[in-house]
Amino acid sequence: MKLVLDTNVILSAVLVPGTCRELLKGRALLHDWFTSPGLVAELAGKLEQKLGLPPERTPLFLVYGHRAQLVSPLTLSARVCRDPDDDLVLATALAAQADIIITGDRDLLTLKSHGGVRIRSPRQFTDNPSA
Repeated sequence: MKLVLDTNVILSAVLVPGTCRELLKGRALLHDWFTSPGLVAELAGKLEQKLGLPPERTPLFLVYGHRAQLVSPLTLSARVCRDPDDDLVLATALAAQADIIITGDRDLLTLKSHGGVRIRSPRQFTDNPSA
């Protein structure tokens, strides 16, 4: 299965033990991860600016950068979400022909799917990855 992990999932995994960390150490490892240069830059920026963590010294960032395959996001024909960062997640998933976006973002979760890509919370994916 092809997954796009939203930045908030990775940040949660870095910050606190719990569902997101377990997801990235467990079920998510069974699948292919996809990202885009913009999502990698967003993650690096948030680690550095908000948490004071140098990305190049953050183990999970290094694993993510090594494991996730880079794609160029598609151009969406119209804005889907109020936050352009959310549209970047959607555009990345469409370019990767992903099966699922895993996110904690309520704006994305309310969509449930977009362009054939299912949108699930970390808990939903952990409980039932094929749903």
